[in-house]
Amino acid sequence: MAIHLQHRRTRNVPKDHQTRLILWDIDHTLIETRGLGSQLYRRAFEVATGRTLEKEADVTGQTEPAILTATLRLHGIESSDLYQERYAQALAKEYDEHQDELRQRGRLLPGAREALAALSTHSRVIQSVLSGNLRAVSKTKLSVFNLDQYIDFAVGAYGDDDVHRPNLVAIAQRRASQKYGVPFTRANTVVIGDSTHDVSTGHEGGAAVIAVASGRDDETKLRQAGAALIWLDLTDTERITATLTVQNGQCGSGTDNVIEISPADRDPRGS
Repeated sequence: MAIHLQHRRTRNVPKDHQTRLILWDIDHTLIETRGLGSQLYRRAFEVATGRTLEKEADVTGQTEPAILTATLRLHGIESSDLYQERYAQALAKEYDEHQDELRQRGRLLPGAREALAALSTHSRVIQSVLSGNLRAVSKTKLSVFNLDQYIDFAVGAYGDDDVHRPNLVAIAQRRASQKYGVPFTRANTVVIGDSTHDVSTGHEGGAAVIAVASGRDDETKLRQAGAALIWLDLTDTERITATLTVQNGQCGSGTDNVIEISPADRDPRGS
């Protein structure tokens, strides 16, 4: 319990440009629900609309409000604030009530806990979430797998903050700046995710991007989307820590405190 309390308090971080804001995607980057997420989504849709889910919209890289709007459209229903509110409440409740099942059916991806734990020991690293998930669902997903102790949820950005996912980057940067007294820009903010949507979110939103080829999009697709730095997974804790932390005035192999790709950073198991 003491560990959880320590990470949820406001930490004293150095108030300079070398402090890093690391924004993690959740699904297929840190954890997998292994089908449970789709089931809970169906139930929440039915609760919110009174209709059976017959058609599913593309969910990859989208925010929950955007997914619901697209799904409602597929069923001939016009989106409204009332539907969005009902759905958000229902989905959060479904995840809260199925935590044990998520723990049993889902899984923590290899290296995720070790990477977050290692980064949490560095005073110049702030870790949070940038996800299309709702804030409540994000908290549940990570707490089920005991990753919440490493995450400052207060400075993250979530699907219920803005329907357009790239806008979440600036929201997280603003929240982190207000809490820690450090200005966050593309030079000291990193989005880490598994999809081409995560890559475009980071680039468009104003952050450096590291892609992890642990989801549907392979290394080739991620590189084509503009990811200069790609990890095959999160198992190389030493490499991850070296890339994301300030060492001798630099972050990874970058110069002027900007993360940049170099041959030394590239995952040696990749092509």
